[in-house]
Amino acid sequence: MPEPVNRIAPAQVDGWRSWLGRLLYPARCPLCREAADEASGLCAACAGRLPWLGAACARCALPLMGAQAVGDSCGACLQRAPPLRFVQASFLYGHPLDRLLPRFKFHRDLACGRLLARWMLPACAAAPRPQMLVPLPLHAARLRERGYDQALELARPLARALDLPLRTDLLVRMRATAAQSSLDAEARRRNVRGAFRVQGRAAVPTHVALIDDVMTTGATLHAAARALHRAGVARVDAWVCARVP
Repeated sequence: MPEPVNRIAPAQVDGWRSWLGRLLYPARCPLCREAADEASGLCAACAGRLPWLGAACARCALPLMGAQAVGDSCGACLQRAPPLRFVQASFLYGHPLDRLLPRFKFHRDLACGRLLARWMLPACAAAPRPQMLVPLPLHAARLRERGYDQALELARPLARALDLPLRTDLLVRMRATAAQSSLDAEARRRNVRGAFRVQGRAAVPTHVALIDDVMTTGATLHAAARALHRAGVARVDAWVCARVP
C-alpha cells in the first residue's frame, strides 16, 4: 500500500510550535530511537512495518478478502446493518501499533497520540465529510483517574487539520463501565448498553463522525451511535486509528 503519511505536512496536525520544536531538536523514532523521518515520525525501517489497512468493509472496517473492493460491505454487515454508516480505520491492530497505542492510551504519551493522528489524517480527509467530530467520551471517574481523554487527543488535531467543528459537549458517558478488554463480545455489548446519552436536543447535527483509538468488536462505538440516533442524528460514522482483525 502506498505510504500516505509523506503527503501530509506535520504542521497541519501538530501545530506550528511542535513543528518548530522538531526543527530545533530533531526527532527520534519512538520505537527504536534511531533518527526519525520528519514526515512519518519514524525511522524508515519502522515506518515500513506499519500495518496499514487495505481493502475493508465500509460498515465495520474488517479486512475484505479476495476480489472484494474497498467500500464493499462484509457478509455480517449485509445481513444485519450496524448503527454506523461508515467506519474509517487507518491500521490493523498489530506491530508496531500494539506498542504505540498502549503508550498513548495508558501512559500519557501525548506526543505519540499526535503522531497517530498525523497518520490517520490522509484516510480521514478522504472519508465522507461529517458536520462535526465527536470524540468518544470517557466517564468522569475514568477521566479523573487517567487525566486525559485519548479520543479527544486524537480528535483535536484532526479537527484542526480538516477545519471541522469539534463537539465535546454533545455525548456523555453515563455509567463507569468495566474495561472492555477483559470481556468477550456478548459481555462487551451488555457492558455498554445504555452507557451514553446525548445532552441538549436543540443543536443536534445530522451527520457526525465519532473518534476513538481502537475498534475491537465495535460494541462501544455502536452504543454511542445508537444514543446519537435516538437523539435525532441521521448518520453516524466512526474514525479510528486501528481495527482489531
